[in-house]
Amino acid sequence: MRWKIGDVDLTRVVEIDAVSIGSFVLPDAVPENVLPIGWLRPHFIDDAGMLKMSIHALVIESRGRRILVDTCVGNDKRRGVPDWNERTGPFLDDLAAAGHPVESIDTVLCTHLHVDHVGWNTRKVGGRWVPTFPNARYLFARTEWEYWSREPEDPRAGPVFNDSVQPILDANLADLVEMDHKLTDEVWLEPTPGHTPGHVSVHIRSAGEEAVITGDMMHHPCQMAVPDWSSAFDTDSEQARATRRAFLERYADGPVLVVGTHFAAPTAGRVVRDGDVYRLDT
Repeated sequence: MRWKIGDVDLTRVVEIDAVSIGSFVLPDAVPENVLPIGWLRPHFIDDAGMLKMSIHALVIESRGRRILVDTCVGNDKRRGVPDWNERTGPFLDDLAAAGHPVESIDTVLCTHLHVDHVGWNTRKVGGRWVPTFPNARYLFARTEWEYWSREPEDPRAGPVFNDSVQPILDANLADLVEMDHKLTDEVWLEPTPGHTPGHVSVHIRSAGEEAVITGDMMHHPCQMAVPDWSSAFDTDSEQARATRRAFLERYADGPVLVVGTHFAAPTAGRVVRDGDVYRLDT
């Protein structure tokens, strides 16, 4: 999937499409709760009320730069989620087929440092984890890195920091940036904390058009209908709810394209008011 935002090109490259009961990520998003939200079908839930979700990367082309936003789960990594454990998927081939071979990426940006956003930061070569994108600078929000560098690993996920973040620092390819860092005059970070302390979304504005890549500020469009539904993986659920409500209020009924980092196809749309809450107009 590709979008044009003014002069900026945006490309979605999927690693995993999945249909699952929502309670793994969103404890409240069980079938009996999501089925009454009629506009979620057919794109975002199935007829049984299972959530349709995606793990994908987004490539931004702006001012001659190629910026890869979030690097999914990765291959060969020991993970606590069975479908993510020691994968052998074709993501890098798919990335190249979309016109973005690894050597063409000059910036890797992680919206936060959870397992499904940093996996392809590295790949295993000769038994060692080495940077996947050798020509890229890897950008991590300083607040995010400081939090995870002193927090224990989540045992459900696996040794994420050690195999997918620390090797980037060891290779001197990491830049710790502020949560409002500007990548180009068309692309900058937008602080959206709560899911993690240094979580950021990505704002694009070019030639009078705008888009925002959510990261995990929202995992699924059902959180537009019920903004108080929080992720089981939020570090601060109250802050996450406040951030999400402020985001929806800010962009409701406006022209900004909202691109969900875990939204199944069609992945992007505009937030519109739906009574006291919101929906995604695709």
